[in-house]
Amino acid sequence: MSFSKDADPSLGFLTKRDTEVKLPRPTRVKNKTPASIQITAEQILREARERQEPEIRPPKQKITDPNELGDYRLRRRKEFEDQIRRARWNTRVWVKYADWEENQKDFARARSIWERALEVDYRERTLWLKYAEFEMKNRFVNHARNVWDRAVSLLPRVDQLWYKYIHMEEMLGNVAGSRQVFQRWMDWQPDQQGWLSYIKFELRYGEIERARRVFERFTACHPRATAWIRFAKFEMKNGEIARARAVYERAVDLLSGEEDEAEQLFVAFAEFEEKCREIDRARCIYKFALDHIPKGRAEELYKKYVAFEKQYGDREGIEDAIVGKRRFQYEDEVKKNPLNYDSWFDYIRLEENVGNKDMIREVYERSIANVPPAQEKRYWQRYIYLWLNYALYEELGAEDMDRTRDVYRECLKLIPHKKFSFAKIWLLAAQFEIRQKSLKAARQILGNAIGMAPKDKIFKKYIEIEMQLGNIDRCRTLYEKYLEWSPANCYAWSKYAELERSLSETERARGIFELAIAQPALDMPELLWKPVLYTLVVALPKLSAVGDTFDHSVTVLLCIYWIPLAAALSSSPSLAGVASGQAYIDFEISEGEIERTRLLYERLLDRTKHLKVWISYAKFEASVGLEDLDRSDKAQLENGDPSYREEQIDRIQRCRGIFERAFDYFRTSAPEMKEERAMLLEEWSNMETVFADLGDLSLVQSKLPRKVKRKRAISSEDGTPSGYEEYIDYIFPDEVAMAPNLKILEAAYKWKKQKAVSEED
Repeated sequence: MSFSKDADPSLGFLTKRDTEVKLPRPTRVKNKTPASIQITAEQILREARERQEPEIRPPKQKITDPNELGDYRLRRRKEFEDQIRRARWNTRVWVKYADWEENQKDFARARSIWERALEVDYRERTLWLKYAEFEMKNRFVNHARNVWDRAVSLLPRVDQLWYKYIHMEEMLGNVAGSRQVFQRWMDWQPDQQGWLSYIKFELRYGEIERARRVFERFTACHPRATAWIRFAKFEMKNGEIARARAVYERAVDLLSGEEDEAEQLFVAFAEFEEKCREIDRARCIYKFALDHIPKGRAEELYKKYVAFEKQYGDREGIEDAIVGKRRFQYEDEVKKNPLNYDSWFDYIRLEENVGNKDMIREVYERSIANVPPAQEKRYWQRYIYLWLNYALYEELGAEDMDRTRDVYRECLKLIPHKKFSFAKIWLLAAQFEIRQKSLKAARQILGNAIGMAPKDKIFKKYIEIEMQLGNIDRCRTLYEKYLEWSPANCYAWSKYAELERSLSETERARGIFELAIAQPALDMPELLWKPVLYTLVVALPKLSAVGDTFDHSVTVLLCIYWIPLAAALSSSPSLAGVASGQAYIDFEISEGEIERTRLLYERLLDRTKHLKVWISYAKFEASVGLEDLDRSDKAQLENGDPSYREEQIDRIQRCRGIFERAFDYFRTSAPEMKEERAMLLEEWSNMETVFADLGDLSLVQSKLPRKVKRKRAISSEDGTPSGYEEYIDYIFPDEVAMAPNLKILEAAYKWKKQKAVSEED
């Protein structure tokens, strides 16, 4: 026999094509109009039902002869035995065999089959149940007792066998026998349902005392809240209030430490007292429970307590209940996220409003135990306030100074000062020691702060404390350490010089300023302008006393100038030296050292040629000697004193000389700074106007530029052109005269600038 080479042995040597199911080709409906007669699904089902053929059943066999009956029994027994040999572990075969023998009224054979089945698998509860049912159904009571007794002996953990056994004895009226079976069962310590069945059995026959003893054994076997609550309800149902209360008290003593069981027990106990109209007892139970059960496990208890207080309590009790509910909410929040310090703050605020010291301290201790996991200051900024609030509470609320000192000490020990620190903690700890009149301890804390984590705030506060105590030498030492730690700090330099100046140590102050302007860079130059503004404010009343328009206008211009100059210096790090130099200049002006001031201005111009410096220098020359005028000099000026007029002309000449130097610098050395040159000329023009009849505007007007709007290309970040923008350009008269050679000069200037850049590279 030949097979195709495409045949598959797993398919019986058929090809895959042979095994494919060939579906009929779908009929294409051409006429889709609805038929005139419509058939419903109901009609189709009814017609299918009517045409269904009757079920084929085997014919009934009638046996009329004993011999024929014997043959039938023999044949059926042989079939059952064959099935048992094939499937010995099949319980259904044994049950069918035994039922058939029972139908034949051959009880001995049926009993034999049941015994044979139990020998195969005695752990099968179905066999025991069917066997015992067979004996009971045919009124073999003693046989049934024997079967049940054997069943519960072999399978004592199968509750159904005990229930059936007890039910049979109770149906027979054998109450004593049923009780005896229950006693045997209870020796095996079944689950709660078994004990409750025993209790219900005793109650059905009115045996209250027996039921009480069973409850005692039940609670000893299952010491759970549900068991004790059932026991108490049993006593209450029988009118034994004292016994019920005793049961609850025993349960509380036993289960108060069990967190899972305690809440349910306390709620039931409180409700029992509430039913007995013992409101105070119920309230005490609720409060005791809330104090001893963790907040996260007392949700239902809080709800019951709030409802109880709303029904029976006064205003104070209701508030306590609401506080307890809020306490539970905060506990839930901090349990979910212990690092949520805002929740801890709210929780602490709640406890502080309640006023329980122990609870407040407990919450504080729990909150500060949640240290941020990373040693980065941004994670500690909220956490550190827990310590601060804790220390303030111990000092102001609890008035326990020893604990306050311990809190500060532990906080400072916890902070990683090598990575970051908090000046606020150091200062508060030192101020606390000062309030306790322990100056030595405060100095030790601030000294440790400077040694471990120096900060501006610590130096400033320490110096302030020593200044209030009058320890000048300590202040000088602190300023020296301050400047050793931060030599670029303008605030420290100015304050140190101010200290020496207040002590009339002019040379020391001058020396400090010399050191300050010698620093390569200063971090906050705007602080050094405060003495400047102070000098002007003090000088304003003197200058305003001068009736001349020139004097008053100069004063106003100075005030208008100094403030933007200070802002400009503070926004420009490259002018830090200018700021320190200007503070030095103000110091010399206040000391009346005019020549020294001029030398300082020259030194300042050697360092920078900033427009504001030129203007400041010019205005200084215009106002020299005016600071010492007062109201008594007004009459002298009005009379036109020739010496004063000569001094005024000298000031104007010096001022013009500075403006001319500045103009020459911007014209020759920085021709690209056209806007600054225009601003300089504008200031010069204003000054000439202020000079009144001594001024000469023609000197400036011949140099004033002409404003022209022009366009220039702008490019984006990647260098591609993105359009044009308008800007204001200034054309000076000297540029117009040099127009033919302007392009050559521009090219030369560009070449010079590129050469300077290449040399720097």
